[in-house]
Amino acid sequence: MSQTSKITLIGTGLMGAPMSRNLMKAGHDLTVWNRSPERAASLVAEGAKTAVTAAQAIAGAEVIITMLSDGYAIEALLAQDDFRGALADGMVWIDMSSAKPEHARAQSAQLTAMGVSHLDAPVSGGTKGAEAGSLAIMVGGDASVFAAMSDVLRAMGRPVHVGPSGAGQLCKLANQTIVAVTIAAVAEATLLAEKGGADPAALRAALKGGFADSVILQQHGERMSEGNFVPGGPSKFQVKDLDNTLAEAQSLGLQLPAAQAVRDRFAYFIDEMGGGDLDHAGLYLELKKRNNLT
Repeated sequence: MSQTSKITLIGTGLMGAPMSRNLMKAGHDLTVWNRSPERAASLVAEGAKTAVTAAQAIAGAEVIITMLSDGYAIEALLAQDDFRGALADGMVWIDMSSAKPEHARAQSAQLTAMGVSHLDAPVSGGTKGAEAGSLAIMVGGDASVFAAMSDVLRAMGRPVHVGPSGAGQLCKLANQTIVAVTIAAVAEATLLAEKGGADPAALRAALKGGFADSVILQQHGERMSEGNFVPGGPSKFQVKDLDNTLAEAQSLGLQLPAAQAVRDRFAYFIDEMGGGDLDHAGLYLELKKRNNLT
């Protein structure tokens, strides 16, 4: 691939929109498509192209990037006759959605048979990382395809090739396990400090640079103490990722007790407290309810 590519990005939501902007900043020829057209309108105003259907959007593209809810959404695209008909030999499909490793492997095999290369390349870093172009990008698939796509991927963040097809999604599940369990720990530490009379902001400053420090402590700890749960990473996606983690663990004969416990707490937060569309730092609210605190 040349340094500048003809790219179609499908899925211009919280993550896909800023990723699209960074692709345009890097000089790529970008077409965007979203099931709800209004969510792509601002990108079109900024110079992206669009189309009426997803099939029309990918026609003639060199690279397809998908940023959708899960692997089932990718399957739905591939089930459309007109969409499959628009796929052409030599295209590269980079799926940056968070999905099951088994979905990535199956889709890679299906696309390879059609002459389309496939990378599973989920991301971490939330909306801030998407806006800054600093996303951690975990890439599974053929190493030569990864090398050819390096310029495209670097426009959005820091890509690392982690293994064969499905390995990117497996690493994303590992990432989400660490994130979820750490959010639970930060929530408990924040509540402990607050109720004991310490300043949570001072706690974060005191721990900065030590073994307990993390992006989650600094960013999500601040969200918790300020009560700001506007979604960067919605809780409903966190529980989806944890369900995928636990399913993958079961297939490997593993038990992940911390992941299971946090998953159940997120499920309660979503199902009983209506927190599905709140940021995953909102697990702090579940902890406060557990302790009979408003």
